[in-house]
Amino acid sequence: MKDMKGRYGRYALITGASSGIGEEFARQLAAEGLDLVLVARRKGRLDRIAKELRTRYHVDVRVAPVDLSLEDFMLELDPVINDLEIGLLVNNAGFATSGPFLETDAEKELEMLHVNARAPLVLTKALAPAMVGRGRGGIIFLASMAGMISLPYMANYAATKAYDLMLGEALWYELKGRGVDVLSLAPGAVKTEFGKVAEVGSGFGLMEPEKVVSKALRKLGRTPSFVPGSFFRAIAGSSRILTRKMLVRVAGSLWTRYIMRRKHVDCLEKRPEDECS
Repeated sequence: MKDMKGRYGRYALITGASSGIGEEFARQLAAEGLDLVLVARRKGRLDRIAKELRTRYHVDVRVAPVDLSLEDFMLELDPVINDLEIGLLVNNAGFATSGPFLETDAEKELEMLHVNARAPLVLTKALAPAMVGRGRGGIIFLASMAGMISLPYMANYAATKAYDLMLGEALWYELKGRGVDVLSLAPGAVKTEFGKVAEVGSGFGLMEPEKVVSKALRKLGRTPSFVPGSFFRAIAGSSRILTRKMLVRVAGSLWTRYIMRRKHVDCLEKRPEDECS
């Protein structure tokens, strides 16, 4: 792995750092000697992670218990970071909802739009100019394979991840000659809390967060986007072979089967088998 501290500077800011991929970014960057700013809503969880990383890696770790769904979240974050040179930004925070679009909660969908798409835009606008001014920096956007293939029953989530994917790829081109590396990371299924929040199953081919993050850090600065795992890269490749109409039909069919199976399992947990069709 490249000299992360020498390439990007002393501090990395990671959103969604209280669990999953975000927590793993914190661990691997701390192991590389970077000082950290950890952003998430769960202060208790952030404090525990920060204490562990300070003790184990002897790095400075600041915590920022900030709700990225709020329009004015920078008012809470600025006092934590205004004296720091943030050299690496990891836009990791995000969540999903699932179910028929007309049945999901509108407020929750707007909250997801703010966390998944608006917050990365605001943070990148706030921190990237200083990176360019120093002639070094890095930005990672947590996209998803869902951003490559439209997903019925996760329509808004897929749309937010398409935004992250396209924004990151475009900024890779714009900033690559100005000292700032940009990567859109587009994983498939990963072993995190994400599936529980989205109310989706574990699925096949789950990747460990450690592998996803280590591969992302190696790819940063080398390519505009990256799908970790050969199995998921093969699936992503279908988006270049099939028509958009075919892709959405296949995805919709698979999700319909999954939703019906999930409803059947839920029924079995509450009623006798002969009452569940």
